[in-house]
Amino acid sequence: MNSALIIILAFLLLAIFLGIRSSKGKDMNLEQWTVGGRGFGAIFVFLLMAGEIYTTFSFLGGSGWAYGKGAPALYVLIYITLSYVLSYWLLPEIWKYAKENKLMSQSDFFVSKYQSPVLGILAAVVGVVSMIPVIVVQLKGLGIIVSEASYGEISMSAAVWMGAIGLTIYVMISGIHGSVWTAVIKDTLMIAIIGFLGIYLPIHYFGGFQPMFEAIDAAKPGFLKLPEQGLSVSWFISTVTLLVFGFYMWPQVFSAVYSARSGKVFRKNAIISPIYTLMLLFVFFVGFTAILKVPGLVGADADLSLLRLSIETFDPWFIGIIGGAGLLTALVPGSMLLMSVATLLAKNVYKEMAPAASDRHIVTLAKLLVPIIALIAVYFTLNGGDTMSALILMGYSLITQLFPSLLFSLKRHNPINKYGAIAGIISGSAIVICITVSHSTIGTLFPSLPQAAKDLNVGIIALAVNFLVMVMVSLAFSKRAAQAEPSINNI
Repeated sequence: MNSALIIILAFLLLAIFLGIRSSKGKDMNLEQWTVGGRGFGAIFVFLLMAGEIYTTFSFLGGSGWAYGKGAPALYVLIYITLSYVLSYWLLPEIWKYAKENKLMSQSDFFVSKYQSPVLGILAAVVGVVSMIPVIVVQLKGLGIIVSEASYGEISMSAAVWMGAIGLTIYVMISGIHGSVWTAVIKDTLMIAIIGFLGIYLPIHYFGGFQPMFEAIDAAKPGFLKLPEQGLSVSWFISTVTLLVFGFYMWPQVFSAVYSARSGKVFRKNAIISPIYTLMLLFVFFVGFTAILKVPGLVGADADLSLLRLSIETFDPWFIGIIGGAGLLTALVPGSMLLMSVATLLAKNVYKEMAPAASDRHIVTLAKLLVPIIALIAVYFTLNGGDTMSALILMGYSLITQLFPSLLFSLKRHNPINKYGAIAGIISGSAIVICITVSHSTIGTLFPSLPQAAKDLNVGIIALAVNFLVMVMVSLAFSKRAAQAEPSINNI
């Protein structure tokens, strides 16, 4: 066993220890397990939400896209920064309503706002299906890190299984408390390591940033600008728009929002967080450096670029530190994702079918669901070849279908009713699922359209259909609400 692997395993044991320690002395009921008793201050909420945002995708997928796609990778930096602008107004309203109504999950929000248990179940199902690809990203990233940093001593599949087992134990014991304490170490390490790699590697191999970009442009002309088709300007704009709308729609993000002590936390974070986002530039610099120094990585293998370049450059002990930081970038968001999926299924699906179930019974069921969800994620991790970015985009296209009905629900007099919200979410989600399963694009479905239209992100088209259906159905039902049948009113 090499020194790199020993250091990585030490990080994993440290995270599990923090998880056990953080839950000590607390009655781990449903509220403590999922939202930390709503007692986290500004710093913890900032780190917890950063833990949701800066994941293994930021660590490996961002450099992989810079390596494989070039300029289109910058969409990540743009959409995250713009999302913080939205959060300044959006998150305090969500937090205030959740605190007043003692909500514990995203589905609770929809149930309470629209007085519709069916809408809550639908939101839970959409959330679960959307989060599975993101859990796959975390496990895939964790597997890559352990496998590569062990210099091949541990296979990718074995590494994924190790990560899934460690993650399951971590979540079942600590809930959100372990996530927030581990996030403190993760973010400190991530800033230091990514900052160092992004500055050192271009200087070490090219003598600076300008020579690096000049060398890339000479070797691959046009690689550093948006292409005329495919990942073009229209794809870039539509993707950024979609992701901004979906950024705070993830169920695990709602858990982080609910955990805050005050709504003022989010406005402070919205001011500070865009500066923190700049670290993604350094991730891209690593990917750009690897283009000429670690050539030949194709497709999903582009996600290996950061670690492959680091292994060629540094001693094993430093690879262990890089791998340890990368492992934590999988553990923090992965734990929140697993916990959120389990909570949604237990509280917002099972409890609707068994309303007499106690909170103690629900939290026990949620914990028992964690290993089952982890097994499903392991299956898709080991049997899927999509890049991290492709998986993230697929999940975003689906989860963003919750945005229109949530946005309207914040109005004092909501013109959208439960029927419109349900119909809109179903129609938008159906379009995303059908196109994803068939591997279609707007271009393949409508080949006669102009190139700019064919390159649009399919998620934004589904969102537009969602909005139109939601409005039309709401108008239709509002005209005959008084005459609605009792069976419909019980939805």
